[in-house]
Amino acid sequence: MNPSGIPPLQLWLARWALSLIEAVLLIPVLVMILARRGRKAPSSTVSLLNGSLARLARRKTLSIIVVGLLSLSIRAALIPILAIPQPAAHDEFSYLLAGDTFAHGRLTNPSHPLWIHFESFHIIQQPTYMSQYGPTEGIVLAAGERLGHPWIGQWLITGLMCSAMCWMLQGWVPPVWALLGGIFVVLRLGIFGYWMNGYWSASVVALAGALVLGALPRIKHHQRVRDALLMALGLALLADSRPYEGLILSLTVAVEVLIWLLGASKPRVSVCVTHIVVPIALAMCIAAAATAYYNYRVTGDPLLLPYQVNHRTYGQAPFFLWQKPLPPPSYHHVVMRQFYDDDLRAYKYQLTLRGFLRSSLSRAWTMWGFHLGPVLTVPLLAFPWILRDRRMRFPLIAGAIFVLGLAVETWMSPHYLAPAEGLLYLILVQGLRHIRFWHLGSKPVGIALISAIVFVRVAMLVLRLTAIEVHAQIEPEYPRGNVPRAQIARRLESLPGPQLILVRYSSTHAPNRTWHIPDTEWVYNAADIDGAKLVWARDMGDRGNQELLTYFKERTIWLLFPDESPPRLERIRPGSSAP
Repeated sequence: MNPSGIPPLQLWLARWALSLIEAVLLIPVLVMILARRGRKAPSSTVSLLNGSLARLARRKTLSIIVVGLLSLSIRAALIPILAIPQPAAHDEFSYLLAGDTFAHGRLTNPSHPLWIHFESFHIIQQPTYMSQYGPTEGIVLAAGERLGHPWIGQWLITGLMCSAMCWMLQGWVPPVWALLGGIFVVLRLGIFGYWMNGYWSASVVALAGALVLGALPRIKHHQRVRDALLMALGLALLADSRPYEGLILSLTVAVEVLIWLLGASKPRVSVCVTHIVVPIALAMCIAAAATAYYNYRVTGDPLLLPYQVNHRTYGQAPFFLWQKPLPPPSYHHVVMRQFYDDDLRAYKYQLTLRGFLRSSLSRAWTMWGFHLGPVLTVPLLAFPWILRDRRMRFPLIAGAIFVLGLAVETWMSPHYLAPAEGLLYLILVQGLRHIRFWHLGSKPVGIALISAIVFVRVAMLVLRLTAIEVHAQIEPEYPRGNVPRAQIARRLESLPGPQLILVRYSSTHAPNRTWHIPDTEWVYNAADIDGAKLVWARDMGDRGNQELLTYFKERTIWLLFPDESPPRLERIRPGSSAP
């Protein structure tokens, strides 16, 4: 048993049910393929690749638009079933703080005079009150907030990401295969999963990587200014969203461009300077100046990232395994000390040989489950052929360098791979192109395998929707997120006057997130704390709360016990008047 009280087998099945079902669907389909006696390829797949899909793929711009609209329209149509997600993870609330700040026309917020009561994860309180992350994800959510809801920004950027992946693939493979790859991106990332159904804005990172990778072959072939500017845009977005992982990808692309510029097929010097070097350099200088100004407004130092400020204030475990841990700071709240103590223990565990190997295996397994699963593993059966493919030399080298770069980070989540998502799908699509010509004797099994992949992916979409409708628990419930917090917030927002909620955790509260227990932090606030209808604060005991109650004397005061089931809300003082 474990702290959640759920048997280990049930927990394991809950995490991997979708992959198991996908494998169960895939295996009999593959057996049927091998058992069939016909010598012709499945007519449906041949027609798909050579007929309707090929006709659409020849219209490249239309294909890009269709892929994006496919993701947007399907997810919008499923709002009655999947609903609109609620934030839950620490990171999501931090990104939402940035989005709310930008949506109100500010780059940051002044520190609150009672900021100690509002301290929370991945947020800085000094010298200003702001998210620890770069501005890219916040801009996405700010656009959504201005359109009516922050999730609208996440919905739109995921559709654009799917389109950008199709555009990227068009630069490397024939149009019909780029379109097929774009459809796989929609089915894997563009409908389900936390990239679409959450507030992490990982889709904008994958979009940035796709811009960089898609511009690379176009620059080599056409030397156009617009392609150079698209690459610069992707580089800037990576720098302001996932700086370290983006840097790994950016450096490998820069080396590839340099090799090309010094090679036999290099363009004229004048073309190189005016069409490639100057546009990229100028755009990157503008982006660097904007980032420096943003850092200056948030941290007071153009070269000091908010992430660094947060880490110096609260962190103990270093960013990378080769670094030394920081001395423990003085925490004001028990749950925050527990959170960062857990981080430090995880870091120290990875420094042992056993810990590093087990952690690496666990990370690889998690990455496989999110990005591939059984069905998209099938194209990797052609990996020996991909290795001998000269066109895949750069994607394979860049992918290997990227994975090695991830291996030395202290923390890891599936969205860390987002900058190189385009590399992954390029390798998968190239694997499908090799598989297409496979024969077992006289049987064209390759085309049949592609049919199986398409069939199972669509079947999984239908199965997941059916399970949600009949309340069969094969994955986390929808809407995703901390639904109880959202329900309490809606209840209190319907009351007259401003409200203050003091959050009191139990002695067994676990602030860290695991794969089966979501983040359980409730103390997050809007950008303008004093002007917000609801203010969430940490309960610091009768004596510690006094200055807060005095400051917010006009508010109705509530005491929340979030660790009870269901969470209990108790009014301890009505407000004296409405604002």
